[in-house]
Amino acid sequence: MKLTRWTPLVVALVAAVWYVPVRLYTVAAEPAPPPTFAVEGVAFLNAHCNKCHGQERPKADLTLTGIKTDADVLKNRKTWQRVIDVIQAGEMPPPSRKQPALADKEKFISILTSIFDKVDRSSAVDPGRVTMRRLNRVEYRNTVRDLCFVDFNAAEDFPSDDIGHGFDNIGDVLTLPPVLMERYLAAADAVMARAIVPNPPPPTNRYLSGQYLEPSSPNPPLKNNARIVTVDPNGDAVKTGPVHTAYKVPSDDEYNLSVQVYAETLGKKPVQIALLAKGSSTAPGIATDQEVEKLTGAALKSLRPFVILKIAAVKSRDPKKPDTIQAKVPAGMDFTRAAVAIVQPPAGEPAPSVHVKLLKLEGPLDPRPHSQRKLLACDPKKPQAEQTREILTRFVSRAYRRPATAEEVQRLIRLVQSAQSSGKSWEAGLQLAMTGVLCSPKFLFRVEVDPSPIPAGPHPISEYQLASRLSYFLWSTMPDEELFRLAADGKLTANLEAQVRRMLADPRSQSLVDRFVFQWLQLERLHTIQADPKLFPKYNDRLRQAMLEETRLFFQEIVREDRSILEILGGNYSYINAQLATLYGIKDTAGNPVGSDPKKAKPGGKRFEPRMGFVRVDLSAVGRGGVLTQASVLTVTSNPTRTSPVKRGKWVLEQLLGTPPPPPPPDVPELEEDGKAIASGSVRQRLEEHRKNPACANCHAKMDALGFGLENFDAIGAFREKDGAFPVDSSGVLPDGGAFSGPAELKQILLEKKDLFTRCLAEKLLTYALGRGLEYYDKRAIDSIVAHTTAHNFQFSSLVIGVVTSDPFRLRRGKDQQ
Repeated sequence: MKLTRWTPLVVALVAAVWYVPVRLYTVAAEPAPPPTFAVEGVAFLNAHCNKCHGQERPKADLTLTGIKTDADVLKNRKTWQRVIDVIQAGEMPPPSRKQPALADKEKFISILTSIFDKVDRSSAVDPGRVTMRRLNRVEYRNTVRDLCFVDFNAAEDFPSDDIGHGFDNIGDVLTLPPVLMERYLAAADAVMARAIVPNPPPPTNRYLSGQYLEPSSPNPPLKNNARIVTVDPNGDAVKTGPVHTAYKVPSDDEYNLSVQVYAETLGKKPVQIALLAKGSSTAPGIATDQEVEKLTGAALKSLRPFVILKIAAVKSRDPKKPDTIQAKVPAGMDFTRAAVAIVQPPAGEPAPSVHVKLLKLEGPLDPRPHSQRKLLACDPKKPQAEQTREILTRFVSRAYRRPATAEEVQRLIRLVQSAQSSGKSWEAGLQLAMTGVLCSPKFLFRVEVDPSPIPAGPHPISEYQLASRLSYFLWSTMPDEELFRLAADGKLTANLEAQVRRMLADPRSQSLVDRFVFQWLQLERLHTIQADPKLFPKYNDRLRQAMLEETRLFFQEIVREDRSILEILGGNYSYINAQLATLYGIKDTAGNPVGSDPKKAKPGGKRFEPRMGFVRVDLSAVGRGGVLTQASVLTVTSNPTRTSPVKRGKWVLEQLLGTPPPPPPPDVPELEEDGKAIASGSVRQRLEEHRKNPACANCHAKMDALGFGLENFDAIGAFREKDGAFPVDSSGVLPDGGAFSGPAELKQILLEKKDLFTRCLAEKLLTYALGRGLEYYDKRAIDSIVAHTTAHNFQFSSLVIGVVTSDPFRLRRGKDQQ
């Protein structure tokens, strides 16, 4: 081509023409469409899942074929959440199958997660439906105790409560059979018969002859059956110092203490005595050192602290006409002992002698039960009709856990008036009215009434309803005065976190351990488990109770001291007594193992004695720690004659990791237990033979591996190195490839799964708190609880605060969500 002077211009124009479209095309290019379930998701299922989970004989009864769209996934969200869990845990596809690339697994999980997140973001909060539930046996007993101030188990003969989702407070299973209604009526009568006594007996008189006063003969001596108290000529205390006696009476009552005495003296000054009442060091009016110095007697020091009730002169010198000197013992001083002492005579006066013939204690001066005094407390200046209204308004409001309506109170007032018109006393009429309240559904059930009109969407429960949810969750009883006060002021929601911390520090939070923890860990079954006495002769009722007490004290520390929930798995301490020390092979309170080198032992330990109580012990030296190695858990997950790696592994999956295995296929034979089978190999060897059944292999790969890690502990939790004649192999490999050898390494692997454990515990605790099973729409709340707990270093209080501030706990469904 011939070049001209226009050639460069033409080239430039051509380049510009081609360059511009290319540049425009690059800018306008749209991003690649995100992966969808209909394409990439279905492809993943076809490649890795549908062969085992197809239409014909699907594994675990789970069919995944026919699922093509997002809507298909949302129809069974719970199943697909489970699919995500097992893929994330590395359990699926099983190791025997071809494994998908990591990027493909992450993409598939991302597709499913995005489907759920999209729905959650666009849908309204659903706090779920809570069935109006009755008080279970424990809640009834505790509520009656706190409402009526009577401490006896009125629910002792109630039928057992049904269990739902692992707990006995689930509304859907707490039915009301006729026999229970009959027991409610009888219990109400029994409770109020103890709480209010319409015709109380007169005050009790306790007489004690002087000859039986302490200290016993020969000092002080006796004369005319009277104990003699003397002072030596020098005015110093002698062996016959104050005579006294002990009393076991309620300490929050008033009493009259009186003494019959006469004196012998050669002096001219009156002989004075002091009536003393021994009490607590915090009682008002405790005698000071200066006041005590004015008295005589060698026993004064041992009697302190005491209150000087009265100082009086003894005028009588005639044993047949003794003086009676009386003083009032005030309430609230923890009165345990009464004494009579001589006041130091003036200088130069001869030493007097006082003869104590009789000591009398009258009381309580108010013979009504304490419960009656509290229940019927009112303004004495009001007319009786107004007193009735005051008493019933207070009682009904506390019984129904919200302010009583005027109509509810008026109906009960008419009942009291009717009883009085028929000849019964005012107290008997109030007793009848309160008995009726205890039979009311408003007391027996935890009723949550929606506001009127009902809002269309989710709305907060009332402050009183929140107080009840909180108290029955943490204390298994009705709200206390502080919760009622905050609810009345409308300030409970604003102070929720502070109230949680207060309630967890209160002794009543023991109920959270006894009810939630023991049911979560399935330790209630330990009450009925009987280990073979020939194989395990150490196992008896005392050891069983010690096992339960160890777990109770362990969790009590976590709750009260607000420790990390990860210590449930990894704590290196526990509480043991002499029986558990023997079982665990621990020789002293420092945690040194039996047979250890004394030169390498931790100092400061004391040998366990049979009468010793429970002691906090560092278990690092014996390879124990956390609930997994506590005898209660190891026993409840065993058979009567041997360990069960299957039960132990299943327990870990269900109760600690929240990834329960599917139910076993039908017609799978149990492990042989006869002598020939036992002689053929260890439990592990026989289980490995059992797992050759293809129908069992997949699930047992997860369960057995976890259970094998605990094989160093026998069926009641003692450490062992042999299973019969065979060495114990406590190693294992989990489906995700995690390998371990022994309980310590297994515990470490479980700690690495802290997210799974935290989620599992959050799900269990929220189930218990709500009294219902969890649904797919609770996932948002669970995610929030787990995030809050993790952000606060896994403190137990942060987990509880996450639960009580969650939407399901604080909200109710609206009219459009019913």
